[in-house]
Amino acid sequence: MSKSITIALAGNPNSGKTTLFNGLTGARHSVGNWPGVTVEKKEGKFKHKNIDVIAVDLPGTYSLSPYSIEEMIARNYIVEESPEVVINIVDASNIERNLYLSMQLIELGIPVVIALNMMDIAERRGHKIDHNKLSKSLGVAVVPIVATKNKGIKELLDAAVDVAKGKIKYSPFKVNYGKEIENKIEKTMSMIKDRSGVSKYNLRWLAVKVIEEDEAVLELLGMKDKFESDDEIAVSDENASEEDFEAIIADKRYTYITNILSNVVKKPKNNVLTTSDKIDKVLTNRLLGLPIFAGLMYIVFWFTFNIGNIFLDMIDGWFGALGESVGATLEAAGTAGWLQSLIVDGIIGGVGGVLVFLPNIVFLFIAIALLEDSGYMARVAFIMDRAMRKIGLSGKAFIPMLMGFGCTVPAIMGTRTLEDEKDRLATMLVAPFMSCGARLPIYILFAGVFFPGNEGTVVWSLYVLGIIVAIIMALVFKKTIFKGQSSPFIMELPSYRIPTLKVTGALVWERVKGYILRAGTIIFAASIVIWFILNFNFTGMAEMGDSIGASIGRVMGPIFKPLGFGSWEATLSLITGLLAKEVVVSSMAVIYGLGEAVGEAAMEGDVAGFVGALKGVGFTGLSAYAFMVFSLLYTPCIAVIGAFKKETNSWRWTSFLVGYQFILAWVAAMLVFQIGSLFGL
Repeated sequence: MSKSITIALAGNPNSGKTTLFNGLTGARHSVGNWPGVTVEKKEGKFKHKNIDVIAVDLPGTYSLSPYSIEEMIARNYIVEESPEVVINIVDASNIERNLYLSMQLIELGIPVVIALNMMDIAERRGHKIDHNKLSKSLGVAVVPIVATKNKGIKELLDAAVDVAKGKIKYSPFKVNYGKEIENKIEKTMSMIKDRSGVSKYNLRWLAVKVIEEDEAVLELLGMKDKFESDDEIAVSDENASEEDFEAIIADKRYTYITNILSNVVKKPKNNVLTTSDKIDKVLTNRLLGLPIFAGLMYIVFWFTFNIGNIFLDMIDGWFGALGESVGATLEAAGTAGWLQSLIVDGIIGGVGGVLVFLPNIVFLFIAIALLEDSGYMARVAFIMDRAMRKIGLSGKAFIPMLMGFGCTVPAIMGTRTLEDEKDRLATMLVAPFMSCGARLPIYILFAGVFFPGNEGTVVWSLYVLGIIVAIIMALVFKKTIFKGQSSPFIMELPSYRIPTLKVTGALVWERVKGYILRAGTIIFAASIVIWFILNFNFTGMAEMGDSIGASIGRVMGPIFKPLGFGSWEATLSLITGLLAKEVVVSSMAVIYGLGEAVGEAAMEGDVAGFVGALKGVGFTGLSAYAFMVFSLLYTPCIAVIGAFKKETNSWRWTSFLVGYQFILAWVAAMLVFQIGSLFGL
């Protein structure tokens, strides 16, 4: 079999890079972290013409200057790992800006193939791009594609494999930076060529980086300390001696791009508003933007419940029947009572108590993925910029907060895009208030039992409350411990596009897979632990009321009495939620023994079993809402705490996160219950 080849995918954010990666690898990719950092690393495998191909999805970046983690990761991977070829995904509708990264990639010395993506959008705008002329001008293969429609992908892979195999001669252009800097490049190349370890890098690229005073390259060459004083390195260009050579080099690149495109791209003389521009006049309107966003989120939750509940009852009934069938089989086989209880009540009841909400989770993820793939979610950050600035944060801070609707862990990691350290820490401290998908089962359970017919409105109010609390706390932090101006907000708004089944499906599957894996690992293990502490005490097996879990709940229960839910059952469920928020529901399923009863009732569309169990321990509509408010705001799960500690490298700030969120949740839930009680709710 032929030796496998490695292809790195590089491109600007919103260029369609991840769409192409998902299309190539499908479900055959793994997700991890880049060595030494927690930025997500995606690597997948596929076959093309019987050749094994390994695709590496590099972080989206506008350049390869070492100013951000993403830029450093992309550059370091290419120069250190030396993939056989780099596919550079270029947005054809924004070709001028995208080609700046292309030129930097070519200068690295690794073979590059340009995928001219979104050709359909460029054509709709009246842009005519001669990709053959562009290929000749750059000296690299240029293949027009539409990644969302799988157009041109075969031709792109053919070119990439042929370049990697040496079947296509690779002779890229070389930017002429002008006589003075070119002389300096030659001089610097002569000076560094014999240094240790230089042979594995492109010598001209190293020389340009030295002139740009790239700290990483200077350190690599052992020149960092003496750079300023070394006369051999000082540029002698009298016209440029007082200027920033990095800026001069960047200007030369942009000039080169302009000259190339003048013969390659033809645009309409009259600037006609695009469809995206027309839509943005409404969706990003100063007065209409926020109400439209709120309305869309309400529709999302209506869709989640009204459609998802159709399937919820079916799965609920299936797990109930499964528990009954397995229980009968184990009993007939003479299995010990404790083992029957572990399997039926602990494992099936616990895991089933979470998976029963899978339809609602799936439909929520579908709705969010549609908004993301359409390009609308980027507008939300833009819409929120004005409001965020009033609390001292950049609109860019809302991007990781939006990620928190899926999971708080990537939201914490996403704060790396914030240049200001105070902005970053403040955002990490409020990101957990954005209600993640793991909390949704709690809302579904309590809203379904106590607010039938109004579930969507109740859950929507919790998501809005999370946003409001996050904004208030960000304001408090920026006025107290993080005083100072926030960094400016600069963001490219991608063109609107019709979501495709392939892209939306890939986004949904990634999130659903994570949810199912948690049910099969963390929640599975937690269900066994919860079953054990509810069926044993220090003398052996015991009734649930005399168990270890009941004792823990009774000790801590009084803390929650002012909130309206001081029973040991509710208390223990919240404690287990520190493992994962979904465990709160699975704990209740085990504690109340609801699996079989709920399954039978759900088959008939009746939730009386839930109502009886929850009301039996004192829950009312008011205390149920207070419980949901506490679940929304209290200390995040262990995975989030771990990510926060890794990002801040501070136990002090991690302890602060754990403590202040618990206190804030207690106060908020207490106010909801006590004020509601005053009005007789």
